[in-house]
Order: sequence, then C-alpha cells, then structure tokens
Amino acid sequence: MQPDDYSIRPEPDPTGSAGPGGAAARVPRLSLASAVMFVHELDPSIDFYRDLLGWDVTLRDNTAALLAGPGGFQLYLREMGPRTPHPLGQVGIQYLIWTANSEDELRRCERVLGANSAHVKTSTDDGFTVVEGRGPNHVPILITYPGPGKAHRHKIMQRIYEW
Repeated sequence: MQPDDYSIRPEPDPTGSAGPGGAAARVPRLSLASAVMFVHELDPSIDFYRDLLGWDVTLRDNTAALLAGPGGFQLYLREMGPRTPHPLGQVGIQYLIWTANSEDELRRCERVLGANSAHVKTSTDDGFTVVEGRGPNHVPILITYPGPGKAHRHKIMQRIYEW
C-alpha cells in the first residue's frame, strides 16, 4: 500500500464462506462497545434507560452512571443540567437505533416509550418494524425488530432524513 492510499480493502475470508450477495464474510476488527449520552437529570434517565433496555446499573457517582447490557455493551449517562441543549442536525451522532431480540420485546419497549413519551410511532418498512419515541430529555429513541443480522437492509431508512 502506498502512503497516500487510504482505501479499505477486505481481508480474505479464511473459511472461504460467502455472505449475503456473494461477498466474503469477514470477522470484524472492531465492535461498538459503548455509547455516551449527556442527559439533563441523571436519576430519571437512569430509570428510563434501565426500564427500556433491561440493563443493570453497574457504576454510579453524583453526575454519571454506567449501564451494562448483554455482550458487554455499555451506555454511559452523564448529567449536564436542565438547560443543556441537544441540537439535532449538527455534526456528530444524532441518536442510536436499538434492536429488540424478539417481537414481544419490541412491544414491551413500545409500552415503555408510550408511558414516557408524548409521541410514539410504529412503522414497518423493508422487512423490519421501527418503534420510535423520545427519552426523558427529548432525545430520539428508535428500536427495530428484527435487527440487521436477521433482516438485511435494502435501502436507506427514510427516517434519517426527517430530523
């Protein structure tokens, strides 16, 4: 590779197996491990995300908490105060899209969002269902079923253009 060649080239698949569309499957070098979310108030945010995700609070101090889920994924919550803005449409992560492990779990999340959100919308497109609402800080919450590993996406979700 030349110093100015920054293109990504897939590694050969040692098993020789092919994935969807005939592309060779690869073992990822990196996995998403944690997300950090700034919140207005810590306690209501902990309650909301613990109930929605079903994760355990593993660490906590006066202004931050760590929730841990299956597979080691972590969500850090950091209290920033009631006047801290969350400007959608600016550079940076806008929201996370979660995946339920079953349709029953998706419906449970829909009920949690309905109890905490003024607006909950459910739609189905491209072979998967999306439940969307807002968290206690008006941060968008989207939950899908089935996940991308079970229902491959064939088009860009229209929802990402709407904020």
